Amino acid sequence: METLLVKFFTLTLNYRAIKFHTLLTKFPTLSLVYIYQVLEYQKWAKPLAKKLLEVLLKGLNVNEIDESLEPLLMGTVNINMNYYPPCPNPSITMGARRHCDGSCITLLFQDYTGGLYVRGTKGDNWIHVNPIKGALAVNIGELLQIMSNDRYKSIEHCVAVDSSRARISIPLFVNASLDSVIGPFPQMLKDGEKPVYKHVLHSDYWDYFYRKRPSGKGSLDFFKI
Repeated sequence: METLLVKFFTLTLNYRAIKFHTLLTKFPTLSLVYIYQVLEYQKWAKPLAKKLLEVLLKGLNVNEIDESLEPLLMGTVNINMNYYPPCPNPSITMGARRHCDGSCITLLFQDYTGGLYVRGTKGDNWIHVNPIKGALAVNIGELLQIMSNDRYKSIEHCVAVDSSRARISIPLFVNASLDSVIGPFPQMLKDGEKPVYKHVLHSDYWDYFYRKRPSGKGSLDFFKI
């Protein structure tokens, strides 16, 4: 499929390093009202992300996110604001090619245009994620797949564009800190289970992820033993 370049817009904000004057310098047309709303959304979403992670971790016999685990599971929280304009011929372009998020989990707020597809578990079937009013879509990312030693699987997904309507999505990525070492939890290996992945410095994986931009689940190869 040929890729047609259109005027997509992405703004990335980092929860730990964000400052109003920095944003206004980089994006002078942004209203302070919009910036404040984004920051308030991040502030609201972070405890929700922690609660979701705690539920998932209980399935791995990890009981809580204490001070030692917090940098590993949610050391950074980044938010993107993505704008996909209408495309007169959606059949020759994609809003985002198929990929998995390089996060622990991703919380996605999307408008009602639709266009998000996730890959099914059998064959090459793709399932449309219909927007639901008041709901967030939650993706498991590659970091949690690695930490769980494949008990949890990252979600391969892509975005299609619409011929007449723009699409706006706001994903919030919950990541490890860059100085964290990522690998299977000890609880996954205590009964003699063999690790699927080696331990890697998160910053090295991040460099690989953005340098190679692998499609699908290709970036997991960086971790595999």
